[in-house]
Amino acid sequence: MATDEEFCERYLLVNAKEASLYDLACILICSTSFLNTKNFYDEQSEYVGRSTRGNIRRRFVIFASILAQKVFIWAEKPVTLIGALIELWLNLLSSNGGFFGLLINYIRGKVVMPEESPEKFVSIVGELDNRLKLDESSRKGDGRYNPSLAIMAAKLSYENEAFVKAAIQDQLKITEVTDYQNQFTTYATMFQDTLDPNLIVVAFRGTNPFNVKDWMTDVDISWYELKDMNDSKTIGRIHGGFMKALGLQKIKGWPKELEPPPNATEEHPFAYYKIKEKLKEILEMNTNAKFILTGHSLGGSLAILFMGVLGLHEETWLLKKLEGVYTFGQPRVGDESFGRYMMKIIKDHDVKYFRYVYGNDIVPRLPFDDKSLFFKHFGTTLYFNSFYGGKVMEEEPNKNYFSMVWAIPKYINAFWEIIRSFILPYWKGKEYKETHIERLFRMVGMIIPGLAAHSPKDYVDVTRLGTELVPTINE
Repeated sequence: MATDEEFCERYLLVNAKEASLYDLACILICSTSFLNTKNFYDEQSEYVGRSTRGNIRRRFVIFASILAQKVFIWAEKPVTLIGALIELWLNLLSSNGGFFGLLINYIRGKVVMPEESPEKFVSIVGELDNRLKLDESSRKGDGRYNPSLAIMAAKLSYENEAFVKAAIQDQLKITEVTDYQNQFTTYATMFQDTLDPNLIVVAFRGTNPFNVKDWMTDVDISWYELKDMNDSKTIGRIHGGFMKALGLQKIKGWPKELEPPPNATEEHPFAYYKIKEKLKEILEMNTNAKFILTGHSLGGSLAILFMGVLGLHEETWLLKKLEGVYTFGQPRVGDESFGRYMMKIIKDHDVKYFRYVYGNDIVPRLPFDDKSLFFKHFGTTLYFNSFYGGKVMEEEPNKNYFSMVWAIPKYINAFWEIIRSFILPYWKGKEYKETHIERLFRMVGMIIPGLAAHSPKDYVDVTRLGTELVPTINE
């Protein structure tokens, strides 16, 4: 596969759109040198030239990644259509006061269409948890306030711009700074906390359940090995899909300042550069202000990667202003070398890194952490079980998810979570009552337990009901 990514010497790139069924078979039986002649595959690493024997597990992982992407490509149109219809139906019900209200309005010829009030149109993520207010028991300065603010901002980043503006003014009582909604890279929203005007929150949008491109990014195992911009030392191998979503530049990689392409007729701002520019502008106006980064799912990976690129560019002033990074259900981003690089940034700039993992959530356990793929988490894990009891751990239990030993406990736990959905509002209060769509989603957990556990609903509950934990920094 011809490539114009010339900023690094070692990489693995796969392009599922170019792969045929015959190509999929070649992954398992052909040499890497032969695969490099194909349009869908390009690799420069220590594996090039090796025989297939003794390397079958790694080949199978690459095969599975491309096959999964092919399935998503084939399913894109129906999944997008189904998702749009589900969101439209749910918003049609809420706009008309439920099913009977919709029926009455239909008879009267006064059906309220959701597009008439975009500020009330809720995404499927919002339907899974319709809470918008911050935890009233949490106060500025206590250990729960920032995590609670972070997960609510991360959850809100899934919504449309009109909804966000209405919600932050009427419910969250925080001031909008900017809403970065550009489809060229990723989505991010920036807020200023009203209770603490010296705190800026940058929330990256995670994986949309009905956005096939997001899921393709998650399962894509392409990677790049980056080097320090000054001494050319390797800082590690990093997930290619996450970097592209944040704003990786072809040929140049991560230039410190973004130069517009020659003869450009329109602006295509990349998330990293646009957010960095806006942050500098805000923080220069208020020397006492600091900011936090947050995100759920894919958004968590983008949040921690944003800090990593700030370190790569030696943005010391901004890193000193970074108070903490809060991620919820974050997948793995890079290899062990990248982890050491990130921990050095965290220690040198006294940044707090909070990586929340709930129960059997499948996403933090991806991509696999084994010799075939090398992806690893770094720092410590704030792990919470289905009773919201928390522990500070080096790694979440069952770190690669698929395990015969854990199969039965996962299904038992998924069944308990369904029962808990009915008990929780009587146990902890009416604000913990779950919607019908959330309970239906929990039924999916009886098929794939870790999928239902990935819902932002449980992460909101973790920040409110969970044990208050203080992570340690691993050297």
